[in-house]
Amino acid sequence: MDFGLVLQTDPPASRVISLMKRAERNGFTHGWTFDSAVLWQEPFVVYSQILANTTTLKVGPMVTNPGTRTWEVTASTFATLNDMFGNRTVCGIGRGDSAMRVAGRKPNTLARLGEAIDAIRDLAEGREAEVDGQRMRLPWVRDGELPVWMAAYGPKALALTGKKADGFILQLADPFLTEWMVRAVRNAAAEAGRDPDAITVCVAAPAYVGDDLAHAREQCRWFGGMVGNHVADLVSRYGEHSGMVPEALTDYIKGREGYDYSHHGRAGNPSTDFVPDEIVDRFCLLGPPEAHIEKLRALRDLGVDQFAVYDMHDAQETTIDAYGAEIIPALGD
Repeated sequence: MDFGLVLQTDPPASRVISLMKRAERNGFTHGWTFDSAVLWQEPFVVYSQILANTTTLKVGPMVTNPGTRTWEVTASTFATLNDMFGNRTVCGIGRGDSAMRVAGRKPNTLARLGEAIDAIRDLAEGREAEVDGQRMRLPWVRDGELPVWMAAYGPKALALTGKKADGFILQLADPFLTEWMVRAVRNAAAEAGRDPDAITVCVAAPAYVGDDLAHAREQCRWFGGMVGNHVADLVSRYGEHSGMVPEALTDYIKGREGYDYSHHGRAGNPSTDFVPDEIVDRFCLLGPPEAHIEKLRALRDLGVDQFAVYDMHDAQETTIDAYGAEIIPALGD
């Protein structure tokens, strides 16, 4: 199993770079960041410095979207980083939540997202693609390689992931929901004539190592609120008891009253009071190292290839070091 570190690009960028260097020293293989231009600093500028200050770490957004930048700009940015540092990027992409809503725009449609996945990958790898009716190619790209991993929860998004993407990003670590969603993605891949096992599965969730569960829960409760934004979209689209989405995912948002993006992805987010302890425990990895190892082994058995640690809490270095010393080595067996 591979391991990734997920951060927000809060200033100073030097701290983000320092934590990514620490992660690589501790055996992490991927460095991810949020991508929301209004809320945080521009990630692609920071990626250049992360790549320059690490040796093998792969970087990318968790996640970008087709609406913030034009597709040829996104592809060219990835291709430039790959040319400079040797194909060490991954494009995580989704419909767009905070990046679009904070700017007063709606998330992209799945149809547009599917077109963007193909176009961004093709352009970044040197092939011709169509962008808004215009055929184009980046003539300077040589030996480009850009895996595109899609974030998804709902049935149509999961089907699109299986049909188009190189990887699947699932932003929660509940084994029951992981099994359900991974199966949906792989079934869709098989129906599209693709090899289901060729799709990389990445589970991303907060991890907090320590014995004080009450404190860990409060530091990670924000995650249930972030996931709740996507769940609320699913409920509005499919209905509360449609059978299209597991009630194990949708039930907990009944007490949700709104969401303030100024606290997005941060410990102490006041918009997440509705998230019960049970959801925090199910969606996140909390407790001593042994508890993390046990849950990660269960996820690995379900086909998860990478666990990406959301490290937005008051124990960032401690978590990275604990994973490097005890948890990552245990998952190498």
